[in-house]
Amino acid sequence: MELGLFSFVETRIDPATGRQLDAERRTRELLEEIELADQVGLDVFGVGEHHRADYVSSAPAPLLAAAAARTSRIRLTPSVTVLGSEDPVRVFQQYATVDLISGGRAEIMAGRGSFVESFPLFGPDLDDYEAAFEEKLRLLLRVRAAERVSWEGTHRRSIENRAVWPRPVQDPIPVWRAVGGSPRSVTTTATLGLPLALAIIGGQPHRFRPLVELYRQAWRRAGHPEGEARVSINSHGFLAETDARATEIAFAPFAETMTRIGGERGWGPWTRAQFDAECRPDGALVLGSPERVIEKILHQHELFGHDRMLLQLTVGPIEHRDVLRAIELYGTVVAPAVRREVGAGTVAG
Repeated sequence: MELGLFSFVETRIDPATGRQLDAERRTRELLEEIELADQVGLDVFGVGEHHRADYVSSAPAPLLAAAAARTSRIRLTPSVTVLGSEDPVRVFQQYATVDLISGGRAEIMAGRGSFVESFPLFGPDLDDYEAAFEEKLRLLLRVRAAERVSWEGTHRRSIENRAVWPRPVQDPIPVWRAVGGSPRSVTTTATLGLPLALAIIGGQPHRFRPLVELYRQAWRRAGHPEGEARVSINSHGFLAETDARATEIAFAPFAETMTRIGGERGWGPWTRAQFDAECRPDGALVLGSPERVIEKILHQHELFGHDRMLLQLTVGPIEHRDVLRAIELYGTVVAPAVRREVGAGTVAG
């Protein structure tokens, strides 16, 4: 089982002006976090695309390229690239380049995204949100399959027998599709033969089990090889030496961020009672001591039999030293224990 992390590169905002603070420092910290994740043996690190003052991750590809030059084994992926407002050819070129720099460790994780700021910024019509994504995903897969491409669609200019360079080290470079709770998206992902990245950031994870089962059923119906369906669970989490210390560090930034973003969508404030409920064994938040986190990951593996687990440690700005310690615990204590249990066949799935 692969274990990794993802980040939106959270930063502080000036409360008086709404301007982004500490972007340069936060960028340096991110690269140190990825470098440490590589050193402690984690498998994957993702950087999410967001176009907001509270994140420094509007351009994941150069961040991941910089990380590629400082690491040796960890796989590097956007989490996600908002494909509906991107040019799929350019996305392929960017991550093919990251793949060349990294020696074959890049991936692409494509999704619709949980925010829509990129659409008015780059011009695509939000009315075409779903249709544009589906069409552009197929173009991305076409470009991945062959260096010379002809294409005619609705949401992008046609391409007539043009070559797309550079080509990546990996042939093909992995493309994951990230989804929330849409059965239609899950079915389409399986039909296309793509690995599934399922975001579970609230509520009870067992509610998502039917989606994973639907994915595997659709995979079989499409005639893909039985053992090649892959599932990643992407969740919020944090680690410290004890459950109490993890809560002490993570609760305030988590609650502030979730309340602020939720307020933009008409939701109420995030409470300590909600946070504590998410930390329970049947909740979505993977937070606590290494022992608690191990238990929670193994419990989810019983539900999903998934191949990959990615945690977002910084849901809101957290002190860099605390993030580094969480990465160290995740890589040196949690990851070996989970791999041992899953590899020994002691966990259902």
